[in-house]
Amino acid sequence: MGLLFPEDPHYNENERQRGFDRYRQLLSNRFGQWWKLNLLTLVGFVPLAAGVFYASAVSSILVLLPCSIVGGAIAGPFLAGMYDAILRGLREDATPWREGWKRSWRQNWRGSMLLGAVMGLLIGVYAFMGMLFWWAETPPSLGTVVMYLTGALLVFAAGTLLWPQLVLFQQRPAIRLRNAFLFLLRFFWRVMGVGLLQLAYWAVYVLFAPWTLLLLLITGVWYIVFLSQFLIYEQMDDALQIERLYRENVH
Repeated sequence: MGLLFPEDPHYNENERQRGFDRYRQLLSNRFGQWWKLNLLTLVGFVPLAAGVFYASAVSSILVLLPCSIVGGAIAGPFLAGMYDAILRGLREDATPWREGWKRSWRQNWRGSMLLGAVMGLLIGVYAFMGMLFWWAETPPSLGTVVMYLTGALLVFAAGTLLWPQLVLFQQRPAIRLRNAFLFLLRFFWRVMGVGLLQLAYWAVYVLFAPWTLLLLLITGVWYIVFLSQFLIYEQMDDALQIERLYRENVH
């Protein structure tokens, strides 16, 4: 990674680093795997994107709802596979990425389709609302915009906490929601900060489209998932005992 970051004489790539050195270590070791999985994840999102685009083009909420739900259900297992790979990297799991991705599909496809359907519905509704703002003869009020962005922020924050639990633990959705709520209360500002980071990341893609669509092939989904999980992983490990349970299962 010397091309991107100054070399540190005390930096050892073979030892688990902390802070920014941990960030660069993960990028150096896992970039190729995550980039390949990103391409698969983008393929999984094609039906959702096509359905939302078509529904917005014909201005039909009746078309939007089923397209968003079905498209989200299709995308769910792909996104779960991406989260699974990111979390394997964060906890130093040596499983080959192809095997890990297949295992994620076997274990998580049901739960990820349900969560994906909810996610797809929310994405579709928010995209449609954004188009309504664009089509409106008068611009929306400041209060409306604030409510719209606040709702999107909460959606991103919830996804940041729910998807990792889905791929890490076999548990009922009610327990997953409870854990997410308690974690949010305990680390409110950190979770909100990560949610705001995701909101800004995807806002750049939307505001500067179609040029930013080329970036989907490079950074796309994998980078913001990695960055958001990297920023809260230490707290999640403390609250959910991720690495202790991993070591117990391995041994």
